[in-house]
Amino acid sequence: MRTATFASAALLALAAATPSFAQSVPEKTGVNQALGVASNTQDFVNLAAQSDMLEIQSSKLALQKSDSANTKTFAQHMIDDHTKTSTELKSLVSNGKVKVTAPSALDKKHEAKLDKLSKLNGKGFTKEYDDMQVSAHKDAVSLFERYGKDGDNADLKAFANQTLPHLQEHLKMAQSLGK
Repeated sequence: MRTATFASAALLALAAATPSFAQSVPEKTGVNQALGVASNTQDFVNLAAQSDMLEIQSSKLALQKSDSANTKTFAQHMIDDHTKTSTELKSLVSNGKVKVTAPSALDKKHEAKLDKLSKLNGKGFTKEYDDMQVSAHKDAVSLFERYGKDGDNADLKAFANQTLPHLQEHLKMAQSLGK
């Protein structure tokens, strides 16, 4: 019992010392996703914003570097859709309906993914981009499902539930790339 109390206290201390734009330990380690637990509002906004920024930036690279017309068409669709959801999310935060801070730049994890892609061209780029899209959209679908079901901000839950069908469609599209 003392160990559990100490561990809980350590997690709380870490969370309190973590800047507001960093993910909580349960979200960062994948515990929330594994258990099907909703992210807290700050985590949801961080992850959704990071995902949108990576989608937009990586898809702009795909327009230049991919050797596949299907991938380029998909990339343009991702730019259009994720620019829209990014604008909607920023609006919820800026109008005060969601009382958190949204990141304005990629974090190190997402920046590393973009850097890896930027060093590739042609078939190598296309394979990496296509694989990344499947993985990213699986994560996004999970995040939006969990927050849409059990999130703690009604406006953000509505946004998650409104956006989820689009993300599910993106996942299906990503899974068909390269086939």
